[in-house]
Amino acid sequence: MMRVAVSIRTGNILPSDILQRLNSSSRKNKLSFGFRELDRVLRTIFLLRYLSDGELRRTIQAATNKSERFNQFVQWVSFGGDSVIAENTRDEQRKFIKYNHLVANLLVFHNIVTLSRALERLHADGLKASAQAMATLTPYQTEHINRFGNYTVNFSRTPEPLPLNLRESEGHPLVDHISW
Repeated sequence: MMRVAVSIRTGNILPSDILQRLNSSSRKNKLSFGFRELDRVLRTIFLLRYLSDGELRRTIQAATNKSERFNQFVQWVSFGGDSVIAENTRDEQRKFIKYNHLVANLLVFHNIVTLSRALERLHADGLKASAQAMATLTPYQTEHINRFGNYTVNFSRTPEPLPLNLRESEGHPLVDHISW
C-alpha cells in the first residue's frame, strides 16, 4: 500500500489505474485484499474505541439525533408529504430534494429569527429563561406553520435588520443554550 501511495505521488501510476485494479473482482488481487484487510483493521479499532469511550458515544448519538431531527423536519416540509410527488428521472428527483432542502432551511431560518426575537423581548423585560427550558428549543418547530395555506407576499415591506453576529454576542440566550 505504501508503494501504491508513493507510485501515485511520483506519477509512475495513475489513480484511475489503481481504482480499476481495486474494482476487479478477482480473489487473487493482492492490492484489493490488502486494502480490504486495512479497512477491517480500521473498523475494528474504531469499534473498540467506540465501546470504550463514553464521550465518543455521546457525541455520535448527539450528532445522529440532530441529523434525524433535520430529516424528520425535511419530510414534514415536503410539499404533499409522504412521497406524493414522485418522479422517475434522476434530475427531477435531485431538483425536488434540493428545493425541499431550500424550503426547509428557509423555515429553519424563520424559526431562529422568531425565537431570537422572542428571547430578546423576554430579556428586555427582565425575564430569563431557565437552561432547562432553553435546552428544549429547536429550530425544527412546525406547529405555527400552515403548509397548505394561502399566503400574500408583500414585496414592498423591508424586513427588520437581524443581529448577524449571534455567535459572537456575549450571553446571547438562543446561541448559548439552543439544542440544534
